Amino acid sequence: MKTAINIFLLCLLPFFSIAQRDPQWGYVTAEQADSLKRSIVTQTNDTLKLAAYRSLGFYYQDFIADSGLYFHEQQLQLSKKLNMKLWEADAYSQAGYCLVTLSEYMKAYEYHSEAMKLAGDEKNESDNWRPWTFSNSENGHDARIAILAMNFQMMGNLWGGLGELEKQRSSFYEAIKLGESVKNGKIIFLGYASLANVLPPDSAIMFTSKGLQFAAAAGFRRTGNSLIVLARVYAGKGMWDSAFFYAYQSIAINKADNYLRSLVFSYYGVSFLFGRQNIKDSCLFYAKKTLETARITGLPGSLLAAYQVLSGANQLSNNIDSAFKYERLSNKLNDSLKNARIGSLTNYQKFAFNEQLRLKKLDEEKTAYANKMNMAGLIAVLGVIFLIAIILFRNNRQKQKANSILETTLSDLRSTQSQLVQSEKMASLGELTAGIAHEIQNPLNFVNNFSEVNMELVDELQTELKAGKIEEAISISNDIKENQEKINHHGRRADSIVKGMLQHSRSSNGQKELTDINALCDEYLRLAYHGLRAKDKSFNASINTDFDNSIVTVPLIPQDMGRVILNLINNAFYAVDDKKKSIQAVEAGLDYNPTVTVTTKRVNGKIEIRVTDNGKGIPAKVVDKIFQPFFTTKPTGVGTGLGLSLSYDIVKAHAGEIRVETKENEGTTFIIELPGT
Repeated sequence: MKTAINIFLLCLLPFFSIAQRDPQWGYVTAEQADSLKRSIVTQTNDTLKLAAYRSLGFYYQDFIADSGLYFHEQQLQLSKKLNMKLWEADAYSQAGYCLVTLSEYMKAYEYHSEAMKLAGDEKNESDNWRPWTFSNSENGHDARIAILAMNFQMMGNLWGGLGELEKQRSSFYEAIKLGESVKNGKIIFLGYASLANVLPPDSAIMFTSKGLQFAAAAGFRRTGNSLIVLARVYAGKGMWDSAFFYAYQSIAINKADNYLRSLVFSYYGVSFLFGRQNIKDSCLFYAKKTLETARITGLPGSLLAAYQVLSGANQLSNNIDSAFKYERLSNKLNDSLKNARIGSLTNYQKFAFNEQLRLKKLDEEKTAYANKMNMAGLIAVLGVIFLIAIILFRNNRQKQKANSILETTLSDLRSTQSQLVQSEKMASLGELTAGIAHEIQNPLNFVNNFSEVNMELVDELQTELKAGKIEEAISISNDIKENQEKINHHGRRADSIVKGMLQHSRSSNGQKELTDINALCDEYLRLAYHGLRAKDKSFNASINTDFDNSIVTVPLIPQDMGRVILNLINNAFYAVDDKKKSIQAVEAGLDYNPTVTVTTKRVNGKIEIRVTDNGKGIPAKVVDKIFQPFFTTKPTGVGTGLGLSLSYDIVKAHAGEIRVETKENEGTTFIIELPGT
């Protein structure tokens, strides 16, 4: 029994195309349609006339398809005149839908192709009169995508008529994809509903249910076709209560919308369901309703379905003459439709064959042209190569002469560069010398003083020993020992200062050592300060330090990093001293306290060294240049312009970063970031 039901109901599938009416204009009634036709005659506003043609096209396309075609073609001509590309694309698409209903497949293909070109062009999104009319779109972009999606939807109907089932499914899926891209529930519903008609029963239920959810969310009520699909599927499963439920719902919705094309198949489905239940009167009643509605639509597919169901209903009621009459009408109309379909398919096959020949010929022409252009290009390339060879040969001789000059110049530049770098190193060493002299003087003074004291104590020791005063002698010897330890300590201090100076002056061996970064910063801060004090007795500045004691040792090249720290500290002292001596500061009577601060801190696994001054700051227009070689803000002859450049290279070689934060007239902070391990 299930097989019989499926076979009988499957004959409906070619007629279950989905209506394309646009709810923006509402569902036009017969009275409104008459009013619109009268208004077209007197209407002088072309844009309003365009909208009227479109509404009338929608009104007629599902039951008098040739009238629907007429009005959509009027929309097409007027939209071309007004240069409204989206309206033109919509007109092509809707007229194509009517042509499919009339089985004029080739012309429908032509119209849908034109719609595809227009709706696929992003430039047409800027249409000049309410483009968002289409499918309740919110803007021109959504309107274009909606028209493109609906065109794919209707091309799916065309491909189904031509027997191209893969292309049909692909078109429906593309319509869904485009609908989802603009969140248009109506389009998504139509895509799922159309797919449900060409899928197996279980898939049909799933796709129909999913589509109905989108229709409900979008407020789209024209869902009668989908409910008929559910009725068909549940009837095939023998679930009669569900089948009747959805069939009656379909009738109610289609009657409320006056959607006659779909109402034909709602009546058809209910008649068939009563027939399967052997309820003869109800079966015949709904069969007659099917024919009554089909005659109003005038659509051949609707009439064929009505004749078939009436033949079956009369046969069930033993009305043999009537059953034979409608069977004969069904066969006659079916033969006519088959012949028309065969003719259309033949034309399509001829078109497809000719299209293949055209594409093949076009491909051959492209290949021949490409070969011709390749040959011309090859000749041109060979000519260019020959010309280039001559030019290169000539230039090569000139370059050989120039190369010797360039090599000499390069050698001189390298020598000059080495001298400048060495000059920068010696400049920093010179600045250290005075500080080192001050630092080394203190331990030397201690060594000299304690040595003199020890000499006096040795004399006293000898005197006490001669006198036999052993306890006094032991006490004096203990004093001598303590003094000797102090001499030893200050001697080692002087030795470390000398070694530090030598380490700074000699070239780096490139080997990293575990170095106490806090001690390194503290030492170079003091040396730089005392060095400047030795050169200029009037120089004075406050020194602040804030060292992070959690930092123990860091792997680095101490002499290289020492040069960086010394250079930054010297620059900071120069900045505060320059500000103090500036004429502007003196004239303004500023209460200015020159201050240099050096801090270390562990931040996010890295070691951060900051050298901060409260000097004049660096002008914003030159901040980006300060790390460039030979650039300096100091007066001519005061700086080489290589200090920060060398510092930048040294920090980079340690896989670190150096940057500056400055504000004019407030001060500058140089920040060094080094890896923590």
